[in-house]
Amino acid sequence: MGKITGFIEYQRLSEAAQPVGARVKHYREFIVALKDDEASKQGARCMDCGIPFCQSGCPVSNIIPDWNDLVFRGQWRQALDTLHSTNNFPEFTGRVCPAPCEASCTLNINNDPVGIKSIEHFIIDKGWEKGWVRPRPAQRKSGKRVAIVGSGPAGLACAQQLARAGHDVVLLEKNDRIGGLLRYGIPDFKMEKSHIDRRIEQMRAEGVEFRVNQHVGVNVGAADLLKEFDAIALTGGAERPRDLPVPGRELDGVHFAMEFLPQQNKVVAGDVVPGQIMATGKHVIVIGGGDTGSDCVGTSNRHGAASVAQFELLPQPPENENKPLVWPYWPVKLRTSSSHEEGCNRDWAVATKRLEGRDGKVGKLVAARVEWKDGKMQEIPGSEFEMKADLVLLAMGFVGPVSTGLLDQFAVEKDARGNVKADTDDYKTSVAKVFAAGDMRRGQSLVVWAIREGRQCARAVDEFLMGTSELPR
Repeated sequence: MGKITGFIEYQRLSEAAQPVGARVKHYREFIVALKDDEASKQGARCMDCGIPFCQSGCPVSNIIPDWNDLVFRGQWRQALDTLHSTNNFPEFTGRVCPAPCEASCTLNINNDPVGIKSIEHFIIDKGWEKGWVRPRPAQRKSGKRVAIVGSGPAGLACAQQLARAGHDVVLLEKNDRIGGLLRYGIPDFKMEKSHIDRRIEQMRAEGVEFRVNQHVGVNVGAADLLKEFDAIALTGGAERPRDLPVPGRELDGVHFAMEFLPQQNKVVAGDVVPGQIMATGKHVIVIGGGDTGSDCVGTSNRHGAASVAQFELLPQPPENENKPLVWPYWPVKLRTSSSHEEGCNRDWAVATKRLEGRDGKVGKLVAARVEWKDGKMQEIPGSEFEMKADLVLLAMGFVGPVSTGLLDQFAVEKDARGNVKADTDDYKTSVAKVFAAGDMRRGQSLVVWAIREGRQCARAVDEFLMGTSELPR
């Protein structure tokens, strides 16, 4: 695959980015895709390793060596077809996936891995530019109707696959626009929403019906869906956030990340958001060191925050992983996002003890340093400190799907963590003709895992309706 000596001749080339000073003034994407010759050289680095661990590291099992080779040879159209054979939406994953495939790359054992994510980004952008991404409507209809509840990446992938199999698919979304957390969770500077919009148009042409402002369990009854449709797939998110039970949590200015981030996405889309939560001129503290926290950092910087700090409860990970020990698995190591580069004071092994304020508004955060012994967290005596805080954003992850409403009405069985119980063989829930996939089934996870589950769920639904399926898993 690629050029047999390419990994020796060419160094890894990261995608270019707009300078920090310029990009924090807007909400558009600032990563520049590779040029044709650059992509060809990066594809050439794929080293014909014999066993492509990158494919096992990729949740959707992208056929990575094949499209690396095709890009190296300038066969862009074939590369796009190969990419689409396993991934419905590479423009999403090529922008926001953390690339576990690169951690699994054989070249990563003792060198910089192949830039798989940047090549994927290049292929799909080339495909849209050339007009190669077109609707693929079914040649014949099955006469079966399927409802899909939730229009995030799992729901979109499931809907597209089922429509292409010939079923009449209705995708229901509780918000005013299609996309789930792709639309109202990921900031526009990481992924502009035009990428979702043009996929929606493609899927409409393939026969998918989109219904917005349809909150199943609130203004749409589960019983009505069970009567109207031959199968139902629950593909909503794990939207119940982990809270911070400390004194002062009730103060004004303390918000969940998913109260803060969607508002900015709505404003970028042209909406007016009365009382929008703004970081402008404020001292912002983000609690939680993951991707959602990073998104809060980037958004706060674009608001013009006076300062931004981010706390993580766990110890600081090493800057470089022990590759012989962890390869080909996803390593725990220090990761610095583009938002961190734009300005953020990061701190680890910090536990918030209380929030203090005046006149009902938060003004200060009191924390202490902690250490972990025998798997237990202990406060370090005498380590308490305080920081000015005008806005505190809680980004500590999600504990599962919201139980009230939809799940209560469908009365599906749940697992020990509160997710909808269904396995990855047939994705069936405890309720007849009801399936579940994505974060609602597996818990908080990645876009690429959601696409995988949506595709596999579509095959399971197709088999249930027709007795057999030609859809890929």
